[in-house]
Amino acid sequence: MAKKPDADPFTSLFTKFGKDLKMPGMDVQAILDHHRKNFEALQKSATASASGAQSIMAKQRDMLQETMREITAMAENLRSAGSPQEAMNRQVDFARRSFERAVENTSEVGEIAKKSGTESVEVLRERIKDMMQEIRASYEAQK
Repeated sequence: MAKKPDADPFTSLFTKFGKDLKMPGMDVQAILDHHRKNFEALQKSATASASGAQSIMAKQRDMLQETMREITAMAENLRSAGSPQEAMNRQVDFARRSFERAVENTSEVGEIAKKSGTESVEVLRERIKDMMQEIRASYEAQK
């Protein structure tokens, strides 16, 4: 059975390089943990953004389906209109309701986008805050 090397060659290379330059010891595990936390924060941020995008797409799909139902209902409703004036009134009413729904739906989509963007940025902001505390703690430990 082949003997497994005691240390990662990549890590050993950097450790040897640091010793050759007479640099203080490097805590490779701390560096790896730091980057792992960064990647986890990026993943959480991306997940929040993707969730928001899915919510927006679902809302847009619902809006399209509702619009198609309303158009179908309006077309059937126009057939039963007795006079041209009544047909015109129904079209005006449909246009007014459509505009109001469009404004309402746009507001809802905007709120979904704002919420997911805020969540995504908050995850990254929290990680940056933690990183700054880690840097301060490391600096204080070296004093």
